[in-house]
Amino acid sequence: MKKQSIVLSMNILFCLFSCKKESKNSFQVQAGEVTESVYASGIVKAENQYTVYPTVNGVLQKIMVTAGQNISKGQSLFQIESEKAQLNTDNARLAYEISQGNSQYIQDKIAEMELKVQTAKDKLALDESIYNRSKNARLYDGISEVEFQKTELAFKNSKSAYFSVQKQLAQLKTQLQNEQSRNQINLKISQKSQSDFTVKSVFSGELYDVLVKEGTLISPQTPLAIIGKKNAYILELDVDENDMVRIALGQRILVTMDSYKGQLFEATVDKIYPIMDERSRTFKIEAHFIKPPKKLFPNLTAEANIIIQTKSNVITIPKKYLIDNEYVLVDGKEKRKVTIGLSDYQNAEITQGLQIGETIYLLE
Repeated sequence: MKKQSIVLSMNILFCLFSCKKESKNSFQVQAGEVTESVYASGIVKAENQYTVYPTVNGVLQKIMVTAGQNISKGQSLFQIESEKAQLNTDNARLAYEISQGNSQYIQDKIAEMELKVQTAKDKLALDESIYNRSKNARLYDGISEVEFQKTELAFKNSKSAYFSVQKQLAQLKTQLQNEQSRNQINLKISQKSQSDFTVKSVFSGELYDVLVKEGTLISPQTPLAIIGKKNAYILELDVDENDMVRIALGQRILVTMDSYKGQLFEATVDKIYPIMDERSRTFKIEAHFIKPPKKLFPNLTAEANIIIQTKSNVITIPKKYLIDNEYVLVDGKEKRKVTIGLSDYQNAEITQGLQIGETIYLLE
């Protein structure tokens, strides 16, 4: 991209409808209009244009679409060989179905453990009752110390056994529930992995190009196709970092394209990306045509001038009449110093040193 800020001048058009006169070697000064702008270059893109990439590795088995075809959201575009993924899905489904089919067995195991919990609870209640009676009898020497210690130990063991089977029941329920959930999740993961082998469109539009052939070994870094909104185009332009501070949303843009030589189109700044590309030292902006050309294609090149400011009724002269960028030749071939305002590659605004109606001359 050119690193420059240029100024477009409407003086050429103004000359056609004014009394300004320019002979071969002289020019009569008149008032005109000058417009300051920032240069940008870029390409035409389809709205929402994006490149399709796969998410898995594999061999491209089938291309289901052709360039120029209308695409609907969710439509299958490419099929990647997925025999291994299919086997993984079948295996995961089988494991899930087995776990579902074992539900009665699972319930029986839980019921068996619940029965153990109830038995341990009943034994704990009995041993606790015996222990309490023994403790009272001991106060009146109605039981020996050895017998009391036996009943106390039996109570403690029953209490420990009850808590243990309770814990085992909770662990069994959690284990069985986790096993079912794990099998279900594994099935979903396998199904999702298998679906990744079918590449689908994320929105409706037009398929502009297919970039691969069947039988190609592809990876997530392999571009497969380019898709964009049908009959809707934007301009993607690069602006030099030195000019970026003067760009704002809504600014008017004058656009030229090699495909439409000699024609000028208008556009408006829609979006500014607030990060600089470190390699090109440029910022990216997007714009839309106010009145687009009748026929456009993605990746057509474009050059643009983003309008910064416009001055009307100012004195402008062709730059070829400037001497050392600060003098002009006036009547009698006298050298006169002038002050320059805005300028471009062809014309310059004169803020001081010349009056309307004066004639200036080329340096011979």
